[in-house]
This record gives sequence, C-alpha cells and structure tokens, in this order.
Amino acid sequence: MRKAMLFLAVFVVAGSLWAADPFVGTWKMNGAKSKIASQAPKSFTMKIEALDNSLKWTSDMVAVDGTASNGAWSGKYDGEDYANTGSADYDAIAAKRINANTFNSVLKKGGKVVGTGRGVVSKSGKTLTLTSKLKNAQGQDITDVIVFDKQ
Repeated sequence: MRKAMLFLAVFVVAGSLWAADPFVGTWKMNGAKSKIASQAPKSFTMKIEALDNSLKWTSDMVAVDGTASNGAWSGKYDGEDYANTGSADYDAIAAKRINANTFNSVLKKGGKVVGTGRGVVSKSGKTLTLTSKLKNAQGQDITDVIVFDKQ
C-alpha cells in the first residue's frame, strides 16, 4: 500500500510539473506584433497540450483568401526528430529545452536541416514568441517572428 501511495504521489507531482509548463495552453497570433516574411494569415491559433512525458502542438490557420490549414507536432525536448505535419517547408522538428521558458529547434525536410527555430514564453506567461529561420521549398531564406497571446 505504501509503495502504491508513493508511486501515486510521484505521478501526481510529475503531472503537475507538466501542467505548470508555460507553453501549455491555447495561443492566438497577434498579427500587429508578428513579422512574417510571406503574407500573414488572417488567423493562427495553436493549442499545446501536455501528454504523459511529451507535448502535443496543434495549429489551425486561415489564410487571407479564407483557405484553412492545420498542422501537428508531438514530441519531447530531447533533440530527437519528431514528425511535423502542416508545413511544406519541413516535416520534422528536433527540439531542446534551454530553460523553463525557452526551447531551440532544428527544422528538417527529408532528414536534411532546412532551418532553426526558437520558442520563448514571456516571464508573465502571457506571450509566446516563435522565431524561425529557414530555407523554404523554393530555396528562399525566410525569417518569421510570430507572436501569440495566451487565451
């Protein structure tokens, strides 16, 4: 009984640490603060969820012409490649946590590095800034800074 209680206590503490992750939540793009190389979408919302020992990122975007698209990435901040959907420019992301509010990532297409990314949650926990520098499918260098407000 005592071992079961200890296991449960460890599980609850570990779960609360993931729940306290500043990236977890629903985020909506702040177009006025974002700097996007191509045409900015009409709307862009991301949902980040804590799973057992990883995170799941899902995104919903609506282009200026009304075309809807979505994407998903599930993985850990361990530097390993995890599949990404929804981008023509990269199909895998390898992320590493720098500190509680920051991670760096490597963006890959077909196993080849095409760019880098960085995610930072503000100290207040209300703003998420994603910066990416990559070579897109057309071979152009692109830098995007997308700012999200927590919902």
